[in-house]
Amino acid sequence: MDKNQLVALITEMVIKQLCANSGTNKIPVAISNRHVHLSQEDMNRLFGANHSFKIFKNLSQPGQFAYEEKLTLVGPKGIFENVRILGPARPKTQVEISVSDGIKLGVKAPIRDSGDLDQSASLTLMGPYGSTTLPEGAIIAARHIHMHPSDAARFGVKDKDRISVKVPGARGLVYNEMLVRVSDNYKLEMHIDTDEANAAYLKNNDSAEIV
Repeated sequence: MDKNQLVALITEMVIKQLCANSGTNKIPVAISNRHVHLSQEDMNRLFGANHSFKIFKNLSQPGQFAYEEKLTLVGPKGIFENVRILGPARPKTQVEISVSDGIKLGVKAPIRDSGDLDQSASLTLMGPYGSTTLPEGAIIAARHIHMHPSDAARFGVKDKDRISVKVPGARGLVYNEMLVRVSDNYKLEMHIDTDEANAAYLKNNDSAEIV
């Protein structure tokens, strides 16, 4: 081990110890139900070009919000009504479901990072004005943690790292392959879907920690 490697190792150990001693290694949990991110084109197609969307509430991540408007997901075997739309509009429509949702809908959505939609599952979206069938766009979102750069420095990780995270409790477990997403626009928060939360008996605002 050379001098630079030794310094890096000591720095990493110091950061981890400081986090452990100060209690700042806790990461709040946010559970993500099925939802849709619409492109402007699909907003117009489903709700009409003149429709003015109304914000229902702001989400925990800065600049993200939920609309009052909802739509229906239609698959080969089932449907989900009243599915929440999140904003702002995206370049391409993305539907995020859980494994259980996919079974009910009759689609096999791949586990993907947000925005990776190539050859993902097809679904039909129904709104009050019209409908559209996506040739691709339905995914099971990869579990991930939003971090501000200061959080990443504190935990000794960087953007796109894959780490393991532990949650305590009667059904405590370790989530592997947790994607780290770092941005000045992010607030520290771990995002998992309803299937993953139910497996560990978690609720919103519970805490996790990096292993």
